[in-house]
Amino acid sequence: MTVVGLVLAAVAAALHVYIWVMESLTWTTERTRATFGTTAQQAEATRELAFNQGYYNLFLALITFAGIALYWADETTVGATMVFCGAGSMVAAGLVLLVSSPDKARAALTQLTPPLIGVAALAIAVLD
Repeated sequence: MTVVGLVLAAVAAALHVYIWVMESLTWTTERTRATFGTTAQQAEATRELAFNQGYYNLFLALITFAGIALYWADETTVGATMVFCGAGSMVAAGLVLLVSSPDKARAALTQLTPPLIGVAALAIAVLD
């Protein structure tokens, strides 16, 4: 279960790095606007907000990746704690998106499912 949990946490972290790229680096491009369903005018008007939000996603990913590395470096308590914090925050953010914007349920579920299963699997492994 440990490997399943950490692999899914890594998948979630990689997804959040990709979200960072879209929100902080390519927000006004046609492809990213199509992904988020925004017009050129909306993207330009929200550019600063998206830039900032993107970094929140990057920091969650970095916390999760650091936790995974520490877990494998035999710092299991600190590593698991960081994975639970990073990936757990990803789950919480996905739930906020799901509740606040039900029309974005697909994006919310994509964002929250891998870390949710990863956290659950790691919790089972740690408690076993």
